Amino acid sequence: MARAIATTEIRGYGNGFIQAKKGQTVRITDVEGHQVADVWAVNTADHDEYMSPATTRMLTGRMFPGIDDVFLTTRDRPILTFIKDTSPGRHDMLFASCCRALYARRGHKAHPNCRDNYFEAIAGAGIDHANIPDPVNIFQNTPPQADGSFLYGVAMSRAGDHVEFRAEMNCIVVVTACSSELINAGQSTPLRLETFKAKAPRKKA
Repeated sequence: MARAIATTEIRGYGNGFIQAKKGQTVRITDVEGHQVADVWAVNTADHDEYMSPATTRMLTGRMFPGIDDVFLTTRDRPILTFIKDTSPGRHDMLFASCCRALYARRGHKAHPNCRDNYFEAIAGAGIDHANIPDPVNIFQNTPPQADGSFLYGVAMSRAGDHVEFRAEMNCIVVVTACSSELINAGQSTPLRLETFKAKAPRKKA
């Protein structure tokens, strides 16, 4: 097994980031199972360019990401490519990140949330965003139903399940461990974020 270049351990209800060079592999692992990862990617050289789920949906013609899908930025450029998935394959590109206001409506005051976690993570990465971009929600099980409503299902990922992306530009990948108990089997649990060396191209026979 290849050794990671860098590893960021993300606690439940927490956040983290990692630097990825073009061509490197970024891996996100659900450590204990049933945990959603909110994921963002920001151009290292220009923080005003970042991964856009809306632009990506327009390119792929799909609501949800799958293997070989290319994630585009706000400037229509590739930033990540989805290259591996050991989970059941249920992910989301429709939901915004959870926030204080959402939990307040549910009667929870000062609940941990991915919006606050995003801003905490990017401060450590030297990124200054006034607003939070929409995330790609890895392992999130919230498919739309025939009547247009969403099914709020528990994440189907198992302990050790992981996804991998190839970085298509130098980027900062930010991840939060989703704080919603509703879709994370009752509590938020750890995630692992890693980068691996760029894979050498296969030689032609």
